[in-house]
Amino acid sequence: MQFKKLVLKEGKEKSVLNRHPWIFSGAVQHTPNSQAGDMVAVYSARKQRLGTGFIDSGSQIVCRIFHFGDEAFPPEEAFWVDYWSKKIQDAAILRKQLPDLHYGNCYRLIHAEGDGMPGIIADVYAGVVSIQLLIPGTISRNKMWVEAFEKQGFKSLFIREMQHEDQEKSTGTWMNSPDNKNLIATEHGLQFRVDIQDGQKTGFFIDQRANRKLLGEYAKDRTVLNAFSYSGGFSVYALAGGAKEVHSLDVSASALQLAKENISINNLPTEKHHIVREDCFKYLKNMPIKFDLIVLDPPAFAKNKGAVDAAARGYKQINMEAIRNIQPNGLLFTYSCSHHISRELFRKIVFGAAADVGREVQILHHASQSADHPINIYHPESEYLKGLVLWVR
Repeated sequence: MQFKKLVLKEGKEKSVLNRHPWIFSGAVQHTPNSQAGDMVAVYSARKQRLGTGFIDSGSQIVCRIFHFGDEAFPPEEAFWVDYWSKKIQDAAILRKQLPDLHYGNCYRLIHAEGDGMPGIIADVYAGVVSIQLLIPGTISRNKMWVEAFEKQGFKSLFIREMQHEDQEKSTGTWMNSPDNKNLIATEHGLQFRVDIQDGQKTGFFIDQRANRKLLGEYAKDRTVLNAFSYSGGFSVYALAGGAKEVHSLDVSASALQLAKENISINNLPTEKHHIVREDCFKYLKNMPIKFDLIVLDPPAFAKNKGAVDAAARGYKQINMEAIRNIQPNGLLFTYSCSHHISRELFRKIVFGAAADVGREVQILHHASQSADHPINIYHPESEYLKGLVLWVR
């Protein structure tokens, strides 16, 4: 059995030859009659086989390539279990080279296209793998992933099937279930209670590890506002770094409860930690007190390209309020995790916010995702987290 052929229009093969894994609908000359998630062979208009990928004719991204080259593969499931298991092994080898991961028990094992594995995210917490399957091509192979991960020694798995990549949460399935409610992740000597089953994404935002550590180094003797705090990652680092007081701001009661627990399990001074349950936009606009350090780490405002303009307005608004209200000589840690907001656009947005407020602002650091979220040099979209650390006079 041969894979069905997806044929590109004349001249549209350049991005594939440059190893970009996404094929958009406008580049396709012929789409085979196939089910969403089927594997297809990708050909140029001149009949050159370019690679193999997952098809989804109903998506703007018609095909996601996971293998470049003219190799023909067998359809047998056993072959593909070995194929993906080898990719998981390669990803694990890379993580073992990262010095930062020696100081904790949680890390990103698979970063989708960043690891040449489109449509799958896998984070490890204390040996438990929390997996998100994001596209039909990975969702339809649920059982295969279990075998591939188990083959690499990962036995305890939680698999969540996301019907689209922007979905915040869905039901999932445990394989060799641990006690989820008592799962503790560690990084740099700090502990975090992780709710894989009912929390956001895979349970915690591992991508901010390096940025949390940096904040801790600046927090001493400062009053800190952690806006969009979720489970209080930045709050824990701030108090551990000697902050005078920390306010965790979020609209979610369950997230704030996690933040409260994380302060407690790290034996940090609870009297210095204040829970604020309120809409972050409203709070920032009418800030009752002034802070020396503000963290803005909101969820993705731009879920698709059509939402970029509205998202830009949202990012500008919260940055304007923070820059306007922060104490003189204050520090602003501001981030965007929206795939569709580029690093250049985010910097322009923050520049616009600073210019409109009229305060003197200097950039101290450019921030990105932690190294266990590698960026595929051929796929710039795998760099989704971008941030700035600003000194506001």
